[in-house]
Amino acid sequence: MAAPHNQLSQKEKQQGWQLLFDGESLSGWHVFQYPDTVPAWTVKEDMLTFNPAARGLQHGDLATDKVFENFELKFEWQSPENGNSGVFINVQETPESVTPWQTGPEYQLLGVAHGDNADPVKRSGGIFGFASPLTASDFLASSGWNQSVIKQQDGKVEFYLNGKLTARADLTSDQWQSQLARSRFKDQAGFGAYTKGHIVLQQWTSLIYFRNIKIKSL
Repeated sequence: MAAPHNQLSQKEKQQGWQLLFDGESLSGWHVFQYPDTVPAWTVKEDMLTFNPAARGLQHGDLATDKVFENFELKFEWQSPENGNSGVFINVQETPESVTPWQTGPEYQLLGVAHGDNADPVKRSGGIFGFASPLTASDFLASSGWNQSVIKQQDGKVEFYLNGKLTARADLTSDQWQSQLARSRFKDQAGFGAYTKGHIVLQQWTSLIYFRNIKIKSL
């Protein structure tokens, strides 16, 4: 029998894992820059998703209430074949940072048929806008679930997609600064400058589904 979703095993609890999504509510989350509004994000059949056509609700990216520094984050996601989303880390929620991408590097989540797959630096598992994924990863279609991991310790970041290392960067290194100077984010003074911040799920124009979002401190 498959393990229930959005629950921690006794072993995981002993290892220090914590759920970021309980499978029943948006507890612990808020719309980025709009903490006191009712989100267009919702829970559907144990999945965290949003309704792009919802009216009277606050659209926008979904941020954790807490900030995180050294951590390992695991999550599962499912996208339509033309889907486009992402997970940002180290996001600063300040009056100057009106969108998550101004400060937070993005783990790209892209459907298999999305046109952005033609650009290597926009493919799933990569740091959006920086480099193509380090290794080809088994990619599940819209009927399947992808497993992703983000590790960060002292500014050293690793992304994994379906068990394979797809991105690695040291946000404190000269190499990162050199890449940043050649990237689309070169004019964003705060981009990639932090090793602590909110984790943010991107709402774009297509559906995205998340489940089993869990984190532990490193």
